[in-house]
Amino acid sequence: MSTDAKRASPRATMISGLSLVAGVCIWQLLANGVSDLILPPPTGVVARLTDPVFFFRLCRALGQSFVPLMLGFAISLAVAIPLGIAIGRSVTLGRMFDPVITTIYAIPPIAFVPFLIVWFGLFFQARVALVVLMTVFDVLLVIIAGARDVRRGLLDVGRSFGASPLTRMRLIVLPALSPFLFAGLRLGFARAVNGMITAELFFAAVNLGAIMKRATENFDTAGVLLVVLLVCVLGLLGQLVFTLLESRLLRWHVSA
Repeated sequence: MSTDAKRASPRATMISGLSLVAGVCIWQLLANGVSDLILPPPTGVVARLTDPVFFFRLCRALGQSFVPLMLGFAISLAVAIPLGIAIGRSVTLGRMFDPVITTIYAIPPIAFVPFLIVWFGLFFQARVALVVLMTVFDVLLVIIAGARDVRRGLLDVGRSFGASPLTRMRLIVLPALSPFLFAGLRLGFARAVNGMITAELFFAAVNLGAIMKRATENFDTAGVLLVVLLVCVLGLLGQLVFTLLESRLLRWHVSA
């Protein structure tokens, strides 16, 4: 890491921390003027978090929610990455699949919930399927764009040196595609988290979705907001992990 990057890193961290503090302060000011039932203050949410029984339920639910989240995310990547590269590098496949992908992508994933219930039921398989459905097309479109962005001149140079198609894919296409891959990972993980909590609310209420529904029935606004904040933190941590990986693996691409 360059000297400028080392100097900028603490400053960026400080700015991010100050923005979070400012957001909490604004939240506290807004909550002071309304009932706790409408908008609980940060202190109320923290008090709910420090309840040992609720905290244990929350941790257990998060661990159980993490399984369909990661499984659905992994299946989406296994489908979207090779398919996106194939479609992006082939004019024929692009003409065949582009209208289909665009048409399906325009349909809200929630519209497929009745079909998923018929095909997979209400439990684990259905939750994984909805995570895949809400993730795979976002990653696919990013990978297709990245595969099409590879400059023809680079491929011509590899071909002139006698590189086989497999070698050109490994040494030219995949490195050129890698920034788009990390963009797809960040976008896909956020969509996977969205799919996870949506599935737990629309199918059989389990894990975090069950906690939200029970808290809503008991008018426990702080409990509902705590689950929402937990989902936000989970998505933020995923973005942070992929950003750090990108900065380590793609030093040639990520600027200071």
